[in-house]
Amino acid sequence: MNDMHSFGTSKFIALQDGRKLHYMEKGSGNPTVVFESGLGFSRSTWGLVQPVVSERVRAVVYDRAGTGRSEPDPAPRTLRAMAGDLNALLTALGPGPFVLVGHSWGGAIVRAAAAASPERIRGIVLVDQSDEHCELYFSYASKMQFSSSRYLIPMLAHTRLYRAVGGKPGSVQPADVTADHHKEDFTVQAARTAAAETAQFLTELKLLKEQPPELGSIEVCVISGTKTTWLERKIRPSVVAAHQQTVARLKNARWVEAPQSGHLIPYSEPDVIIKEIFTMLE
Repeated sequence: MNDMHSFGTSKFIALQDGRKLHYMEKGSGNPTVVFESGLGFSRSTWGLVQPVVSERVRAVVYDRAGTGRSEPDPAPRTLRAMAGDLNALLTALGPGPFVLVGHSWGGAIVRAAAAASPERIRGIVLVDQSDEHCELYFSYASKMQFSSSRYLIPMLAHTRLYRAVGGKPGSVQPADVTADHHKEDFTVQAARTAAAETAQFLTELKLLKEQPPELGSIEVCVISGTKTTWLERKIRPSVVAAHQQTVARLKNARWVEAPQSGHLIPYSEPDVIIKEIFTMLE
């Protein structure tokens, strides 16, 4: 890989346990913006955002353990473990400061990472994050859905349907990012990682509710997709309300609406994310 790729240069760091973590960087200047993808997905969900941000500052996308080109971690995929890997990456990238951008479950990961090392965090952008204040996540129906997904996802990975259905939304990205997305995010290994993260999701979400990350005065922007489809008629209003509740509990936070989006804001309204990152940089 070289700078001709939309994400820039491909690199690896070695973690303390010997695992290799893959990342790509483009641009220069501070703060460094680091992107965290949602549950089970690699760096290849930021193709409409990171290249634009890199025109102003250094912008980094990376693969969590077991996704993309990063080696898997046999340990349980707890928030502490994933935030630890992210903080190891930040240390390798330099002293900072950093702006962390997390989508979906990535929002919880960047919050946990920021709370562990707040002195180097300039700000956080949470893109339709998985929010512990959303009570529907803890319903019986949701528990059954997450439980069945742990087994269903790896089974589907052996079929063409998994890539055909799962890869369609991300096809709006640049051709090289889309190619990586389709090649890496729908393999059996990627499905196993998604299942491993799903297995810990509700336990970690409950822990977040009981012991919220201490973000102090770190600037936080919470972006919510407010477009409600028939399929999301119950969960979407509950998620938005949870996001607003999170903003109200933080010292230095604001809520931003993405009116044309549901959950997949990085694909449907990347400009909203870019605008909020640039606002934070300024």
